[in-house]
Amino acid sequence: MKKRGLLALTPILVFLGVYLVTSILIKDFYKVPVASAFLLASVYAVLISRGPLGKRISIFSEGAGNSKVLLMVWIFILAGAFAQTAKDIGAIEATVNLTLRVIPGSMLFAGLFFTACFISMSVGTSVGTIVALVPIATGIAQETGFSEAFMAAIIVGGAFFGDNLSFISDTTIAATKAMECAMKDKFKANIRIVAPAVLVVFIIYIVKGIGVDVAVEPGAAEPLKLLPYLLVLVLALAGMDVLLILSLGIGVNLLIGLVTGSIGWADWLSSIGEGIGGMGSLIIVTLLAGGMMALIRAGGGLDWLVGALTRRLASPAAPGFDQQSLPAVTRGQKRGAELSIAALVSLANLCTANNTIAIITVGGIAKDVSDRFGLDRKRVASILDTFSCFVQGLIPYGAQLLMASGLAGVGAAAIIRYLYYPFALGLVALAAIFIPFRRR
Repeated sequence: MKKRGLLALTPILVFLGVYLVTSILIKDFYKVPVASAFLLASVYAVLISRGPLGKRISIFSEGAGNSKVLLMVWIFILAGAFAQTAKDIGAIEATVNLTLRVIPGSMLFAGLFFTACFISMSVGTSVGTIVALVPIATGIAQETGFSEAFMAAIIVGGAFFGDNLSFISDTTIAATKAMECAMKDKFKANIRIVAPAVLVVFIIYIVKGIGVDVAVEPGAAEPLKLLPYLLVLVLALAGMDVLLILSLGIGVNLLIGLVTGSIGWADWLSSIGEGIGGMGSLIIVTLLAGGMMALIRAGGGLDWLVGALTRRLASPAAPGFDQQSLPAVTRGQKRGAELSIAALVSLANLCTANNTIAIITVGGIAKDVSDRFGLDRKRVASILDTFSCFVQGLIPYGAQLLMASGLAGVGAAAIIRYLYYPFALGLVALAAIFIPFRRR
């Protein structure tokens, strides 16, 4: 049974081997599409799974058709249509012109990062922030000559700030519910980790912006054409569902296009089709990932992973145990327990490509380990959330990077190399486990 669980995890290694190793060997991360690597890994997952072929394919198909997977597909479809119709009416150009007029060249990088942090914190979703801001950032890149991957990475990094810290983020809700602690307490513990990371990255962007002179003379910022992005931000802040927001945005783009003469009815329909087509690769990767992950779970891969990481820890006490009757736990044991929880949620996120699902999957185990070793629940909730967001920001098949790469028109690997914030967040979070802290 243990060997089966370990074998079930190997499709992840096949994907990484095909994608990363091949890219390294040919010294080009642009030539290996993520979809190709996932297709090979998915075929391998079907072949190594047990049971009749029809049953294996059925499990794969059910995973690909999971409601959460399909929800992401619908978001991709609508985001593609919204982004393309907004571009065709001139919304990106108008927004870029306004940004270049308002933000000094030396503060352009730091200003965009701060904007992404603020919006993601307010909205509570990294995907929504990426949909709204990546087209603007890449539009600025095209006007100024900056790297499009670098500009997209600024937005993605800021988007993960809110995904990790916002009170309305699904990861925050999942982590606090799993650990049965208050959101405000988790926020206080989390801010100790986030603050140094975001400060360091903000300084990096300020330093990189020194001497930057935007040589492009911005054109006119047509106020009406700013409306699509303002609408997305305002409605997101109001808590409206992202699918409804994007649908309304597509309709508003048509009205603005008709009023300004930018596009007509036929052009609008053509623009929608082009936008959806541009998301085709992302949709395929999402479906393949969902199916492959379903086979991994069905084969016991995730169960094996959980067992392997908690095997060396003492068995959690039974429900209702007396905390006072437990033997004293050393600082080293507590550190080991926290590291195990961090590793557990990180690897679960690697296998599910969804930080919320990863937290929900291992949340019960994390609470048991926390109670057994006398860990601070709000601190453990912070560890769950932070490490899941750290890993989510570095996997090329995660929804955020797929969305950003699709909107920016660059490879996910090209964006990852510029993701300063997730790297800084991971390093600070790891250091926080080893650095002694005061407990009440």
